[in-house]
Parts: sequence; C-alpha cells; structure tokens
Amino acid sequence: MSRLLLISIFGVLLNLLSGCKSLESNAAQEPGKSTTCIGKNANFSIEFFKTNNQGKKFSKGINHVIIFNPRSAQLDFKVNVGLAHKLYAKDNRGNLRKEYLPKQFREIINDENSRLNGQKPIAAINADYIDTDNKPQGLNISRGFEYSGAFKTKRSSFGISGGKPQERKATIQAGRRSNEILNYNLVGGNGRFYRNGKFKDICADLGEFACKQATNRSLAAITDKGYVILLVNDAKANSNIEFSAINQELFPDQFDDVLEGIARNNCLGNIQEGILFDGGMSPGLYYNNQIYVENPGPIGSVFLVYKR
Repeated sequence: MSRLLLISIFGVLLNLLSGCKSLESNAAQEPGKSTTCIGKNANFSIEFFKTNNQGKKFSKGINHVIIFNPRSAQLDFKVNVGLAHKLYAKDNRGNLRKEYLPKQFREIINDENSRLNGQKPIAAINADYIDTDNKPQGLNISRGFEYSGAFKTKRSSFGISGGKPQERKATIQAGRRSNEILNYNLVGGNGRFYRNGKFKDICADLGEFACKQATNRSLAAITDKGYVILLVNDAKANSNIEFSAINQELFPDQFDDVLEGIARNNCLGNIQEGILFDGGMSPGLYYNNQIYVENPGPIGSVFLVYKR
C-alpha cells in the first residue's frame, strides 16, 4: 500500500512540474512578454511602447516611445517639410524650390513627399519650429537636400547619417557636421538637455512659457550604444492614459528619470545626447499606421522612419 502511495505522489509531482513548464512556455510566447532586452538583440530594428515617468513599460503610460537602431539594415530614413511642390524639385536655374505651406502633422506624414521609394513611413515624429512665413527655423536636411531657416547654425539638430546601414550614426549638435556623411538626414529643434552624457536643466535658456506653461513635449535622445529614443509626453494622446504622480506631463527639466529608466530597462546603455523638438501646439507621434499623438499646430519638419 505504501509503495502505491509513493508512486501516486511521484506522479502528481511530475504533473505539477509539467504544468509549470507549460505555463512558462505559454508566458514566453505571449506578445510583449519577451525576456530579451532590446539592447541585447543583435537583430533589433524598431519598437513602440508606452511608459510611465520612471521609464517603466505601462499600457496606460503618458510617454509614447519609439526606440530604433540606426544601424539596422531593415530601416531607412527621410525628413519632410511643408512644401507646395515635390520635395527636391528644382527651378529653371537648378536651385531647390522652397515654396513653403503650413501643414499639420497628419498632412505632412501622409503627403506625396512623405513617401520613400513609394513606401509610407512606419514611424514619424514632429521636429522643427516654423516661422511666420511657414519656413522651418533650424537646420533641416532631407537625404542631402537642405531646407533650413535663420537658426540653422545657432540651434542644435538631430539626425541620422548616410552611408551603409552598419555605418550609420545618430548625432545631435549645432550646425552642420564636419564629416559630410553626417549631414544626410537632419531635423532642427531647440533645447539640448543632454550633452556628453550629462543632463542639463535648460529652463533658464528656454524661458517662462516653455518651462511653466507648455508641458507637452516631443524629443529625441541617443545612448552611448548608438540607439535612438523618440518620445512624446502629451496628455492629449489618442490612447488610454491613467494619470498619477508618476504618469503625467513633464516640464523640460524633468525628462532625465524617464529617459534613463527607458535606457536602463531596455539595455540601451546610458543617455548621451538629448534634444527637445517643438512643443505646445505641435507634438505628434505616428507608428505602424496609427497616430498616437497629434496637435493642431503647423509643423516645421518631421523625421520619418521606414521599414525596408
């Protein structure tokens, strides 16, 4: 009798162990449940998710985040600006035509000029400020063609270099880069709040409105491993947000925790450079056929990402 009891207990234990392994296997197969860190995946290209202000993934997070690897052969890049004609079109003298039109985020990411080799972008973020003549204010270059404004040498810009995919590099700095291959896809912005790995409170530079009133922001950051983080923090998003003390709109001097949390939680390295894009009535973010954030203001430029 005791022998039968032992066999029975052994059988129950085996079934329990088998059930646990099955549950582990099913959990590993659930979408979004992968235990592989983005930064440890040699084949990683691009991903979208939401986070709270600690940089932790949260389905009701206020931070809409796109991470991508500029060196991925699966990706390509382009910049678009609001024009009344085809991008890269020239006049009879061979000069670039620059007849600017005010365009909102939805328009500028869907017009003919937003296509690359006939393909729609998989991701987009608003970038530069726009002046009273509907012209971008900063340094904007789309695949080598420049559409820039009065602040192109004074304000910093974000961009991805040309060249072979494995050689591409993300940069943030003021003015044109000394290495011409870096001046391939650039978008203007304002407010460089990470420089050489150090966070800077730039509110004194930006002024009262930018740091006390307009809280919705779009930005780009680069890690020391070369990954790029695009982020929009905006309560007026087209997605469900659960507001709390750690999940709310942020002023420009408060983005260090969320960015460093994103980088740490996804094995991206340390934040090296960061730049604000146009805030207020302009932030916009698009990923995989969905506009997650959109505001009614005209856009100076957009940075576009494509899946090959």
